[in-house]
Amino acid sequence: MRRTVLVFDLDGTLIHSLPDLAIALNNLLGEVGRRKLCEDEVAPMVGDGAAMLVRRALTATGAVDEASLPALTQRFLALYEGNAALNTRAWPGVPEALAELAAAGWRMAVCTNKPQAATVEILEALGLARFFQAVVGGDRVEWRKPDPRHVAATLAELDARPEQAVMIGDSPNDVAAGRAAGLPVVAVSFGYTRVPPAELGADRLIDHFADLPATLAAMA
Repeated sequence: MRRTVLVFDLDGTLIHSLPDLAIALNNLLGEVGRRKLCEDEVAPMVGDGAAMLVRRALTATGAVDEASLPALTQRFLALYEGNAALNTRAWPGVPEALAELAAAGWRMAVCTNKPQAATVEILEALGLARFFQAVVGGDRVEWRKPDPRHVAATLAELDARPEQAVMIGDSPNDVAAGRAAGLPVVAVSFGYTRVPPAELGADRLIDHFADLPATLAAMA
């Protein structure tokens, strides 16, 4: 069966969202009397959803009070949502590559642990929403990557099967979720992974987003 569906991670894969994430996180930390984090510290904290991001930031600056974590997570989201696209940008080559892939007949979806509202906000602000037939944020379903059911739920929205799809991401979560869901995986080398990109175990590794169309053609 020919592969005609692409499932994309968001943060670090399609977009450079670190500046806005760091601003909201540092505003939260300031409210609770913690030190600020630089972007290099925040980058490896990204990718497992808002609650884990807040937990990691609190751990890095002191300790975590489990009882207050849910409220602090909601406060972070209040600070972030509505401001999620102020400094966030698509990586170089993303709009052009997505346009090329859409013209070639690929159907595309976003599968991200980021909350749905912020995901849609960013995609619309950056003019990328038009490329995707499905968007499944981390609070839209019961599961989050690396759980393959998150990927399966995304495919279901496109009425697609694993053998029709390819996963594109930047982290161990993306590779693990894609693999377990039965998809080959293309990883980008410029994202926010806590693991060296060459050690992610993806089927292909690309250094520039513009390389994606040719990489997919070679895989076919």
